[in-house]
Amino acid sequence: MRPGFPDARTSLVRLFVCGQGTGCAAARDHACAVCMSRSCAYACGVSQPAPVAVNFWFDPSCPWAWITSRWIDEVAPARNLEVTWHIMSLYVLNEHSDDAYFVKHGERLKRLAIAVAAAWRECGQDIVKPLYDALGTRIHLTKMRDVDAMIDEAYAEAGVPGSVVAAIDKPKTEAALRASHANGITLVGEDVGTPVIAVNGHAFFGPVISPAPTGQAALDLWDGIVLASGYDGFFELKRSRTVEPIFAVSVETADLG
Repeated sequence: MRPGFPDARTSLVRLFVCGQGTGCAAARDHACAVCMSRSCAYACGVSQPAPVAVNFWFDPSCPWAWITSRWIDEVAPARNLEVTWHIMSLYVLNEHSDDAYFVKHGERLKRLAIAVAAAWRECGQDIVKPLYDALGTRIHLTKMRDVDAMIDEAYAEAGVPGSVVAAIDKPKTEAALRASHANGITLVGEDVGTPVIAVNGHAFFGPVISPAPTGQAALDLWDGIVLASGYDGFFELKRSRTVEPIFAVSVETADLG
């Protein structure tokens, strides 16, 4: 059995691990597929599996990456994921494109991504996820338009010193953004976008989902994607999108900028 990827044959796993099958009180009381929730591990004398390292590259402006990140947040506790969050950039990926969207919005995309890179360089890795949450809420949920005000508010919420704003315009900060972007995109190729996820030695673009599943549906999707991505010969599974980004968290939309 691969770490972080539970065997679907729940009753057999319980029988083997506990030696009591459904007679194990903890196995009855917890819906843990491998009988390794904290309570069950304590009752059965079985230690929890090692954390599963996951690397997640995002552009804060991408609504699809935002939805996928909320799904990862849902999955992480149940599958014992240790997620490291990395910045990437749709601006960098498309800087030579003549697509009208990137021509119009390129500088906005760039500044928001570099704001994350600046905080990462100045404050360390642990600041990246809180800042992503703060920025993403303003970009996708409250839909602020004023980029500088958005950055100022998100920095304050995430605990980034206001002085870090000055680092946004430093050449070394853009270099750091490009390096982080390259680390992710090299794993999957240039013909994809954001997010990029790496787990168990394999990386992939996506999944592109809307809305983010919760509960067992979220876990089933994770298990299936990890299984598929683990096959070296698996490259693509796609269908046309029929819905726009659906954000599960309802926040009153307002122009706070």
